[in-house]
Amino acid sequence: MPNGAGRVLNHSVDLQCQMNNHAHHTEEMDTEQLVVRRGQPFSLLLQWTNGPPQPPDHQLALVLHLGKKDEVVVRMSGSRAAHGKWWFSEQAARNEVLLHVHSPADTPVGLYRLTALLLSAKGHIIEKTTSYSFYLLYNPWCAEDSVYMPDKELLQEYILNENGVLYQGSWDQITALPWNFGQFEKGVVDICFEMLDNSPAALKSSQTDITKRADPVYVSRTITAMVNANDDRGVVSGRWDGEYSDGVPPTRWTGSVPILRRWSEGGAKRVRYGQCWVFSAVACTILRCLGIPTRCVTNYSSAHDTDGNISVDYLFNEQLQSISEQRKDMIWNFHCWVESWMSREDLPKGYDGWQVLDPTPQERSDGVFCCGPCPVRAVKAGEVAIKYDAPFVFSEVNADLVCWIVHPDGKRTRASLNSGTVGRNISTKSVHGEYREDITAEYKYPEGSMKEREVYAKAGKQAAKQNERPGQLKLSIKHAQAVHGTDFDVIVEVLNVSAEDTLAHLTVISNAVTYNSLHRGECQRKTAELTVPAQKAHKEVLRLLYDNYGACISEHHLIRVTALLQTSGPLNSILQEVNIPLKMPKLHIKVTGEAVVSRKLTVIISFTNPLPVTLRRGVFTVEGAGLTEEQEIQAPGDIRPSQYVAVKCSFKPIRAGLRKLLVDFDSDRLRDVKGEALFPDYT
Repeated sequence: MPNGAGRVLNHSVDLQCQMNNHAHHTEEMDTEQLVVRRGQPFSLLLQWTNGPPQPPDHQLALVLHLGKKDEVVVRMSGSRAAHGKWWFSEQAARNEVLLHVHSPADTPVGLYRLTALLLSAKGHIIEKTTSYSFYLLYNPWCAEDSVYMPDKELLQEYILNENGVLYQGSWDQITALPWNFGQFEKGVVDICFEMLDNSPAALKSSQTDITKRADPVYVSRTITAMVNANDDRGVVSGRWDGEYSDGVPPTRWTGSVPILRRWSEGGAKRVRYGQCWVFSAVACTILRCLGIPTRCVTNYSSAHDTDGNISVDYLFNEQLQSISEQRKDMIWNFHCWVESWMSREDLPKGYDGWQVLDPTPQERSDGVFCCGPCPVRAVKAGEVAIKYDAPFVFSEVNADLVCWIVHPDGKRTRASLNSGTVGRNISTKSVHGEYREDITAEYKYPEGSMKEREVYAKAGKQAAKQNERPGQLKLSIKHAQAVHGTDFDVIVEVLNVSAEDTLAHLTVISNAVTYNSLHRGECQRKTAELTVPAQKAHKEVLRLLYDNYGACISEHHLIRVTALLQTSGPLNSILQEVNIPLKMPKLHIKVTGEAVVSRKLTVIISFTNPLPVTLRRGVFTVEGAGLTEEQEIQAPGDIRPSQYVAVKCSFKPIRAGLRKLLVDFDSDRLRDVKGEALFPDYT
């Protein structure tokens, strides 16, 4: 650092925010604060009253400070520096000097403060400017950045798109949930770095943490830990038991921004509550905001294998009641995580590209509830020794599901083994529009293929074998589209493939469950003694009544039907299960008028109660990136069965462009009713 404090210059510094931010793809984020990306030059304009400084008597220097306590200080001069160093070039004209500032593509991201110095020939400070702050982000447009993504169409989706789709439902009835990521909404970039500043590593040693922020592997892993609030001053508290009275039900959220703002405004106090899709969506917002290409992914029939044996065991007694409740191993109907794009210089060659990051607090990694980054290529290849958390992710998409009947004497009978149940229809939003792209083939080889068996062997897993001798009876469960609030039939079919009539005992039970397999209550059950004729099928019908399932249905509107067939012969227990998502109504949104920035716009949201019960404490939640901040509108009183209700919502659009308004309706007996309205590109 040169000697002497110097006096403060009164001359102005123009950060040229609008021009720079446009060139760095951050103009949606801000036009009044400088937000630029590393590895790409940006310009500053220094204005002088008495003409620009003339070498060799005078020279310019720039000093950067990073961190609240100036943990990192960088001094740069006006000559091209060695690779990996900051430097600037200058062009003088009349009373102005135009500076082009060059940052390394591997420098730490963060909030920098910049000061311009006027130095004497001997390096003494003659004058200096006041400090100006700017954000420096990762740069996926820069070939030298470790998050470089060469396809601009992909960047339009995985960095710049503020609207997205999260996939829910079940593997055979996939549903789409629109989500407002809002990574360019006002103040979000500040909150992202506030979150990093509150990580345990930053609080322990801010200088070490800030230096490591050059590495997206380190930062993304930190984000998976900080999005959940289990170990630290994290953002979202998870809850799955249905008791959300002291917070917001996870199904009510339609975007990440209200969650991040509540956390920040509350002094880094956890926001209640989230579940896997909320954790993944908030992580996606943060990662895209920081400049790391990211997409949300849903894995259907996702295994939670806690003991690492790549197998999930379900235990039932002879009455078909689950006795697995105290076991952590389970199959989630779906599970959401994110993938982020980056090179992995910390690993052998071949593991660059998409990395799994899972912020949902399931298991500890290095003592903390976090997961990843884990290369998708490592999962497919069965390379479970690769960092980070490859065994857990491999199990999520490859574990076997084994169902056992536990008899009164404690002995077990295996009722089913399914090696193809887990890891189905792995989904993400297409870059070409709002439809689903299946990426299962990026995670695993086709079930039963030679390559799959090779991968299993490499991962230390024996390829599962089904019962070697096929049984005489086959069991299947079928159902039509089930609509929430109505009665519907489930058909259990028993097929006898043998040449003799066969006696069997059939038990069918339906339970209300959550999407991650927690039981909320038994709905109905049926037992029958059967004689199944040779070479024929017997059908048993279970009619599920709203009067029975309505009181115990979870906020995920999911019913699990389990059928157990028992005979006296060999292979005497056969078990089948299906998850039945109940179809939900939609909200209708009518836009009155044309969308124009800063001009008042009104929408009418309407809804008809589909349930045979009265809904109380109804509330509509409205938000949209670039349109309006979150608003809550109370329903006008109780809503009787089949009653139509409409509410009005007014706002002034904030930013131009193609925008989407998202609406949620929640009440005491009906939650997670969604609606959306698309606003064409406006000015």
